[in-house]
Amino acid sequence: MAFQTLYRGHSQDSYICRKKGTFIVGGLFGEVSKDDCVLDLFYGTDYHSHLGTKLGGLCTRDSAGYSRSIHNIENDYFRSKFEADLPNLRGNTGIGVISDTDSQPLIIGSHLGTFAIATVGKIHNLTQLGKQAYSKKVHFSEMSGGELHPTELVAMLICQSDSFVEGIVRAQEVIKGSCSLLLLTEDGIYAARDKLGRTPIVIGTKDGAIAASSESCAFPNLGFEVDKYLGPGEIIHMTADGYEQSKAPGEKLQICAFLWVYYGYPSSNYEGINVETARNRCGAALARNENIEIDFVAGIPDSGIGHAIGYANEKNKPYIRPFVKYTPTWPRSFMPQNQNQRDLVARMKLLPIKELISGKRLLFCEDSIVRGTQLTDNIQKLFDYGAREVHMRPACPTLIYPCEFLNFSTSRSTLVLAGRKAILEAEGSETDFLEEYALAGSPRNLEMIEKIREKLRLTSLAYQRLEDLVVAIGLSKDKLCTHCWDGSSYF
Repeated sequence: MAFQTLYRGHSQDSYICRKKGTFIVGGLFGEVSKDDCVLDLFYGTDYHSHLGTKLGGLCTRDSAGYSRSIHNIENDYFRSKFEADLPNLRGNTGIGVISDTDSQPLIIGSHLGTFAIATVGKIHNLTQLGKQAYSKKVHFSEMSGGELHPTELVAMLICQSDSFVEGIVRAQEVIKGSCSLLLLTEDGIYAARDKLGRTPIVIGTKDGAIAASSESCAFPNLGFEVDKYLGPGEIIHMTADGYEQSKAPGEKLQICAFLWVYYGYPSSNYEGINVETARNRCGAALARNENIEIDFVAGIPDSGIGHAIGYANEKNKPYIRPFVKYTPTWPRSFMPQNQNQRDLVARMKLLPIKELISGKRLLFCEDSIVRGTQLTDNIQKLFDYGAREVHMRPACPTLIYPCEFLNFSTSRSTLVLAGRKAILEAEGSETDFLEEYALAGSPRNLEMIEKIREKLRLTSLAYQRLEDLVVAIGLSKDKLCTHCWDGSSYF
């Protein structure tokens, strides 16, 4: 099959993301329609821009073959980079992806036919699987700096079977970590959620079209209604006439709890649970666990706001905005690759309002504390503007364990986590007592929190208890991945 590729502004070393200090997962959007789907695909993929800032890609198919566009979106927005390409994309089926791991979608020729593939997740055993492939004389073409291209490796695993469904099942069985994917084939789109459901896929329908998306927030303005949340390991096949299940979901679910705490979009639902309402419940839980005297409640923009509103409503305290974001020219703080640039963006984009700060006892809700470097500057600015007290309430427990399962794991290096730094300071070296530090209210846990408080120069610091976070989300603990807080893991 013929295909056309539009590939601009893309440097050689952009294939593999080596970001430090980012919370990146990636997002997928695919559609099968009785009419042209290009605009839906364009806007639907754009609604995943909060999940990545490095690479974007679109691929469509019509009777003439595949058309593809890939861009680096580090220095501009997805829409700005792809809008000029829309006249060259054509077809009633297509897939799009926001990715910070590799350039995609890929177009693959195989004995199964020509297909396009896009993936999100993290292959923990990527190197091992690559060595196994090399031992069988398999070669890879998408290489940069000797690194394997994760999506190409997934495509290779799929192509070793006799059907797309068998190939996806095989890939999910051998991959450690997580991998959700979309396959654009000659007879529709396969959507497959990762084996333990760490990342979501939701199906939306409207008259004459079906879509699969990582984020349900992509649906309303495109006219789609949520029809189904894929279960862990479930595979469906979509055509313009409907969809059918190709593989039933597994019984064990381990969806990432951090979706509701931080990186999920407020208007999105996962497992039928809305992000913003879950954040409100998180804030309310924080409020119920203490009784301190404050004047106002505030949230660190943006993801701390939902938690703060929940706290303020529970305590019947005024919610205010002592910081506002200047967004016309300053992007999200993790967009630049250089840590110094990220810190500069974080510092410059938040504008303090002195009248709401001076002489006040302020309590801030935050989604989490990773390093605490940017937060330290913001706290000092509050005191510089006359705050009497500054209290901080993160909506989740202390981050202690680097994530093993999603691509924001690179942001959670043991050496940069504020929790692990405090533990190292207390123990003098790596310790066997991590479980005690993770246990809310234990002597070691309280010692760790006090060291973080001192570093941040806060009046008080108290973290969410894990059991309260689980209740706020609304799923049982065995259905949530909470590894970064308590070290529990399921490969």
